[in-house]
Amino acid sequence: MLRIDPNEIATKDLHQFIVGAVAPRPIAFASTVSSDGVHNLAPYSFFNAFSSNPPLLIFSSNRRVSNNTTKDTLKNVQDTGQVVINVVSHSIVRQMAVAGVEYGPEVDEFEKAGLTPIPSELVRPPRVAESPVQMECVVEQILPLGESGGAGNLIVCRIVLMHIAEEVLNDKGRIDPHKIDLMGRLGRFYYVRASGAAIEEIVQEATTMGVGFDGLPAAVRFSPVLTGNHLGMLAGLPALPSPEEAATVLLNDERARQAAGNTDLLQEYAREALDRGDIPLGAALAVLSGG
Repeated sequence: MLRIDPNEIATKDLHQFIVGAVAPRPIAFASTVSSDGVHNLAPYSFFNAFSSNPPLLIFSSNRRVSNNTTKDTLKNVQDTGQVVINVVSHSIVRQMAVAGVEYGPEVDEFEKAGLTPIPSELVRPPRVAESPVQMECVVEQILPLGESGGAGNLIVCRIVLMHIAEEVLNDKGRIDPHKIDLMGRLGRFYYVRASGAAIEEIVQEATTMGVGFDGLPAAVRFSPVLTGNHLGMLAGLPALPSPEEAATVLLNDERARQAAGNTDLLQEYAREALDRGDIPLGAALAVLSGG
């Protein structure tokens, strides 16, 4: 494997390895206002949610690697203590990219990016009308991480009011990932669209104890047919079917009867069942393959 010592590589190159590996990252489309009243809008992908009570978001405005200068967003939040974090959906991703250009502090990126500023209710910076979720925040803390180019400044924000477009909600009133259609940032100029076929639902109850990999039959655990993901589906079950329960599959499944006694054939059938989400059948076939 490629070994990288952070002390022996240029910061600009280390940065690209980090953002290429720690990905995808959500994007904070941060709107601020200067002490002179000039709007600023900039995207940051060193960003995430870190607490629900209190409701805290953190993003980092890094010092520029090229000349060690800081960005307008950082000065604005230092001066005003307020910011709006807007999310980036696919419908505005190219406008977000325009806003990411390093314009001067006198330039309003809302105008440059063709986005619509709308008044916030509790803070001074405007919201992005085209963003499906807008979070009005007060700045709780700014934590400088260094003085050299590439050093971050962690901006800890407390949400004081959220605005969510109703059209991105499902029938249970929760945000639907396909409807909100968010974008994530990878390394270099790469992005990912978090909707459609890219979405995968993985249900694993955190409070229900699974049997674990060590609870799988050896023939299953060390299978050359089943991958780690297949085994994870089985290991997450609270219990595997007993041999007697698994054998009932043979009563109504011709393919299972034909594969009976052949470990590879049973596991190939189990793999297909697990791939299509039929975990009960996959588990039964896996138990049968374990002898």
